[in-house]
Amino acid sequence: MSRDRDPLVVSHVVGDVLDPFTRSAILRVIYNNREVTNGCEFKPSAIVKQPSVDVGGDNMRMFYTLVMVDPDAPSPSNPSSREYLHWLVTNIPATADATDGNEIVPYESPRPNLGIHRFVFVLFRHLHRQRILSPGWRQQFNTREFAEIYELGSPVAALYFNCQREAGSGGRRFR
Repeated sequence: MSRDRDPLVVSHVVGDVLDPFTRSAILRVIYNNREVTNGCEFKPSAIVKQPSVDVGGDNMRMFYTLVMVDPDAPSPSNPSSREYLHWLVTNIPATADATDGNEIVPYESPRPNLGIHRFVFVLFRHLHRQRILSPGWRQQFNTREFAEIYELGSPVAALYFNCQREAGSGGRRFR
């Protein structure tokens, strides 16, 4: 797919969260029997529970690290908390799902208050189990720096979905 039509480029996920990379692994994210595709929309009520995440590669000796971030926190017009870390799972064995890895930062369901937020899943591959520490904070996490610190290299897959506050929640009430 050309860069000008790649949904990760068009949506500025490449740029805001990631540098350009070549996809070389399978990443499937499923919420309540609905698979995440780039740019799809979910309501907050549909993503309360952590998704099922399958990773794939043909080398059984590989491991993966999964990062989920919100680059639009607290709002797309003022992303001062970019990137908000929603989930971090390491040492996921190849051809397994995220529950087989080490959950370093527990899943926190997205609850955007203002605007449409992008929620990004990034997958990294490594040859050996990694000892990765919890960053100790969720706000202003940096996926690029994280990958550099732990020598994870470029991502091997990424997906994102959009989410906004559900209609009728909060805001002013009219009589």
